[in-house]
Amino acid sequence: MLRAQIQIGRRMRQLRTALRSEGPGWLAERARHAISERIRPASSIPQVRPADVLAADLSDCTVVPALPYAVAAPVLVNWVMLPPSAGSGGHTTIFRILRHLEANGFSNRVYFYDPYLGDHQYYASIVGDYFGFEGMVSNIDDGMRDAHVVMATSWPTAYPVYSARTLGRKFYFVQDFEPAFYATCTDSILSENTYRMRLHAVTAGRWLAQKLARDYGMEAGHFDFGCDTSQYRLEGSSARNGVAFYARPGAPRRGFELGIMTLELLKQRRPDIEVHLYGSKIGRLPFDFIDHGLVSPKELNSIYNRCRAGLTLSLTNVSLVPHEMLATGCIPVVNDAEHNRIVLDNPFVRYAAHSPHALAGALEAVVDEPDFDALSRAAADSVRTAGWDDAGRQVDKILRQSLAS
Repeated sequence: MLRAQIQIGRRMRQLRTALRSEGPGWLAERARHAISERIRPASSIPQVRPADVLAADLSDCTVVPALPYAVAAPVLVNWVMLPPSAGSGGHTTIFRILRHLEANGFSNRVYFYDPYLGDHQYYASIVGDYFGFEGMVSNIDDGMRDAHVVMATSWPTAYPVYSARTLGRKFYFVQDFEPAFYATCTDSILSENTYRMRLHAVTAGRWLAQKLARDYGMEAGHFDFGCDTSQYRLEGSSARNGVAFYARPGAPRRGFELGIMTLELLKQRRPDIEVHLYGSKIGRLPFDFIDHGLVSPKELNSIYNRCRAGLTLSLTNVSLVPHEMLATGCIPVVNDAEHNRIVLDNPFVRYAAHSPHALAGALEAVVDEPDFDALSRAAADSVRTAGWDDAGRQVDKILRQSLAS
């Protein structure tokens, strides 16, 4: 009885303190968290089928032969991917490259690897309707045809690609260092093991190619990030007084909490600056902001053109956001890290240390730039020719050189 009274008293004091400092919203948030923890299953659905992990003996050095390659003949490529959602950034990049290859002597097939057992017809319709791919879309469980290239596109898909006995040289389209997506756990180990499968890496940006070659001995070539300047562009000399932030609380590698602390500090210093958040609906925060949520490229272009600076945090490989901001004349402020500097390689990107004070100071400096219009135009000009065709040509060259060797 005494123990229960002590615990009740402790909880009541905690509740009073929290309500005074945080308000009633804190109580609702804690209740939602407690409920979600109570109903969450003891184990989650694995991102890769255990049977595929067990089938992938990394000590097995058997090399599946490739189809004979002739320079003048079409190159057959099997793309093994997780089923896409409309707007998925990783799939958007894949299909941009795929479309370039399709127009330049490649014949592409898409094979879904789906450990979640989703509706194939629905995801196939997204591939056609949203990504504009008109070729074959099948399920890897139904078997793969022989090809010149068999391409894994994420760490779960590397397992079936590694074990496949389909004829074809095996590649790995790597857009980020996926072990860093997790705390140390089974998924971090299983994802890292895919870099030991002796697949030929095709990486988004030079930093990943260097890392995979140095740390895992992988053959690796890279393509440079492009920018869709038909969607993102400078629109005249519209009045700008904003800061944009790519806010994705569900993607820890995009530093959501660090970004929110940065913007809270900025608003304390400069309440006159508009803050625009996009990517996910955020809800209540301790400062005023415009909550755009998930937006179309057209809407995002409009947001960027209302802003002088954009906060874009990448704790692993850089995202496409800094290039999009630059194309609109919005100056990106990025956390200072080797992987960001190597990939972006642009004089108009502003870098700051990983702290709210440093990042807020960099944003404020851009907002106060005395000749911002000239800076904005020069930033937009710096990526005007950085289309995706160059990236497609780089991937084309990597594949053809490997097949010819």
